[in-house]
Amino acid sequence: MPMDEPQFELRLAETAADILAAQRLRYAVFVQELGGDGALVDHDARIEADRFDPFFQHLLLRDLNRPEDDRVVGVYRLMCEEGAARAGRFYSEDEYDLGPLRRSGRRLLELGRSCVHREYRGGAAMMHLWTGLADYIATHEIELMFGVASFHGLDPAPLAGQLSLLHHRHLAPEDIRPVARAEAYQRMDLISQDVLDRPAAIRTMPALIKAYLRLGGFVGQGAYIDRPFNCIDVCLVMDVARMSDTHRAIYQRGVGR
Repeated sequence: MPMDEPQFELRLAETAADILAAQRLRYAVFVQELGGDGALVDHDARIEADRFDPFFQHLLLRDLNRPEDDRVVGVYRLMCEEGAARAGRFYSEDEYDLGPLRRSGRRLLELGRSCVHREYRGGAAMMHLWTGLADYIATHEIELMFGVASFHGLDPAPLAGQLSLLHHRHLAPEDIRPVARAEAYQRMDLISQDVLDRPAAIRTMPALIKAYLRLGGFVGQGAYIDRPFNCIDVCLVMDVARMSDTHRAIYQRGVGR
């Protein structure tokens, strides 16, 4: 753990050096810890990058008590429709048909590459990131948020309970339901609802997915097997208008609390 109590600063990336720091944290988490890879991953420089980075805004959580070149301890990528237009599409469209979201006519925000330094997990770091995200959403009048979240590994069998729970209990309404693309489609209804061990599935759900569910989030139809990143992805969708007062209160005070 750090020697001193964290002194957090939350802001959007402003320079190339800021983005590089985010990419280095992503390398530590997604490549070193989880075994991911990609065309623009630079193992020598320890950078996890992709072609979409210039079109996203990067929300950075920095601990000012760390050395100057190692202060970024949490990141989130944020892309509005204007960024997607410049990039040619949303990042998630590699894996999911986002037609229902695009046809909704509502203000969209894609979230991605969320991660926290291993020394800061289970504490206040994620709360700070979510608070910053809430401020961003209010400022930009976002109505629908979405993005892919991952289960580690490529075998769906050990994930049958979690995937089935998501399908049976949290499937997005049809008018905002993305659908996984056929080339790597993985059905999620692997266990029937009447025999599903729901408490066990909830206990083993990844923390980020569980956090979105607490806020009233949904999932798209089907999972996507992402072989380069050694994971199985689901598409999470959050409709701000459908959030209950309880969900909104959780969100506004920071889901990590």
